[in-house]
Amino acid sequence: MKDADHAFIQAYNAQVAVDAQAQIVVACAVTNQAADAPHAVPLVDAIRAHTRRRPRRVLADAGYWSTATAAALARRQIDAYLATGKLQHSRPPAPAPRGRIPQGLGPRARMQRKLRTQRGRALYARRKAIAEPVFGLIKRARGFRQFLLRGLAKVRGEWALICTGHNLLKLYRSRRGAPA
Repeated sequence: MKDADHAFIQAYNAQVAVDAQAQIVVACAVTNQAADAPHAVPLVDAIRAHTRRRPRRVLADAGYWSTATAAALARRQIDAYLATGKLQHSRPPAPAPRGRIPQGLGPRARMQRKLRTQRGRALYARRKAIAEPVFGLIKRARGFRQFLLRGLAKVRGEWALICTGHNLLKLYRSRRGAPA
């Protein structure tokens, strides 16, 4: 992958799919490609394989946006909320759209419109409280800042082990608070 200086480095792109209620990792993946979008559908398929259930909704950042991804999720009857670009925090959000969806809108414009609705804003805002804390816990609380192994197959195993450890700690803490 390329770093900020456009030099090639040995790096990996780790991804997780997280349950909104329990913050349990239900699917994880690692790739040596910088782009997230080609990996959204395989991650959704992994969710289905692991849980035997189709996710009703997917919230994902701008890295996962592509017309192909949006279409594939729609074919799977998944309500997708995929950011179509990075949002500038200094700019006020555009007003929520009203009325019927105009004819002739392309997939990107439709998704932008969907994210500007009150429902879209409320749902998408939850993404940072669902997936981001998992990465924060793994990096900060568990001290995992880099992969120790080399080679994609070994790194995938290492990431699966890290995510399993996260889940075990979440499950342990949830039981600790439960009555005996």
